[in-house]
Amino acid sequence: MLNKEEHVTVLVPTGSLGAGVRAEEVARGIALGAQVIAADGGSTDSGAAYLAMGKPKYNSGAIKRDLSIIIEAAWPRRIPILIGTCGQAGGDGNLDSVRDIVLEIVREQGIDPKVALLRSELTHDQVRSANDQGRVRPLPPLGPLENATINKCDHIVAALGPEPFIAALEAGADIVLAGRTTDTAVIAAFPLMRGAGDGACWHAGKTAECGAVCTVRDEPGSGVLLRIGRDSFEIEPLSAVNRATTHSISAHMLYENSDPFRLIEPGGILDVSEAEYAQIDPRTVRVTGSVWRPMPYTYKLEGAARHGYQTIMLVGIQDPVVLRDLDAFENRMHAALMSRVHDTIGPAAGDFHISLRIYGWNAVSGIPVENSPPPREVGVLFVATAETQDMATQIAKACNPYFFHMLMPAHREMPSYAFPFSPSYVPRGPVYEFVLNHVLEVDDPLDLVRTEWLDLTAELESA
Repeated sequence: MLNKEEHVTVLVPTGSLGAGVRAEEVARGIALGAQVIAADGGSTDSGAAYLAMGKPKYNSGAIKRDLSIIIEAAWPRRIPILIGTCGQAGGDGNLDSVRDIVLEIVREQGIDPKVALLRSELTHDQVRSANDQGRVRPLPPLGPLENATINKCDHIVAALGPEPFIAALEAGADIVLAGRTTDTAVIAAFPLMRGAGDGACWHAGKTAECGAVCTVRDEPGSGVLLRIGRDSFEIEPLSAVNRATTHSISAHMLYENSDPFRLIEPGGILDVSEAEYAQIDPRTVRVTGSVWRPMPYTYKLEGAARHGYQTIMLVGIQDPVVLRDLDAFENRMHAALMSRVHDTIGPAAGDFHISLRIYGWNAVSGIPVENSPPPREVGVLFVATAETQDMATQIAKACNPYFFHMLMPAHREMPSYAFPFSPSYVPRGPVYEFVLNHVLEVDDPLDLVRTEWLDLTAELESA
């Protein structure tokens, strides 16, 4: 445990690796005494496709740029680097893509860091076995996990806590690349290892998970600097212009969290109900009173499965008759399209779904709009979901005439709506969804982690 005056300094360069690291911010954080660089590499925000496909969301060039800046700044000073949820989703394929980028960078920079890979992807057999043993519990609103649900998952990952990072660091890792990890754990790991307070580490990690998002940004900025002690932590933006405020820091507990005072993590609950936030200078906030309450250790499971195929079409509409009553237009159009499919394809369409999303009106919420003047124009997105790609496209083709020319009662002449593309239909490919909302109980936080070490000497010799 640190003494009361000591602290551990953590540099968080960005909220998501590949979204943009600023070299000047990393340099400033190192000059201010950063002892570790920790960053999240992904999340579930962008849906299940990246886990199911095993591919990153961001392009390799963006990820390589961010990592190059970080490694070039950290390596001469032997500052360890921790990256969680590599490749957006943290499956083995996602992690391997980031591993390959790191190999490119170390070859180009002519360095030989000790690199650990923390794999958190689970096999179907592992999850079925744990389920049969009663070690898998559902989270609301789901019920008990059926093995059939496990079987249909393309990939399954467990969200790691800080312990695998600590084990890798204690074994001498310079760079740790991890599979799926909680956003908070990758930041909390190093200060926990160095003896900072549990409550301060976890609360600091939660606050800094999205980099500069927890600050007031008067100019663009990406990262933050944390100083984490035994009973408190301080946070400031890495940009010299931007500011952390008591409001911006305290409010971040609401980000992706239904309870503003408690956050469930592997092995415990962060309780900030008694936390106090103090503005110690115009740019820096100090937080005290955060408490960590240990609980039985669980991994959160995420599983992605294929759920049909989609084809989309888009039209732009400026027709005043339509714009005067968009809700009626949507209802009339949807009914006409459903009838069109039943009349022209019939039972062969199988289990299909059609949705209309009116951008410029209520596409995001789907809630009927009241007491609002008609918009100047809208875009209507047609989405057909079916059991095969061919059928989704056949449904779009069948619906095309109605989607192009559908009459409203007030029309005196045939209307035309503007297709921006030709062909008008765009096959989207498979649709993926998360089908697991469960936790898996373990006796040891390292039970399901597979740690691999890169042999850079062999890699460099083969290059």
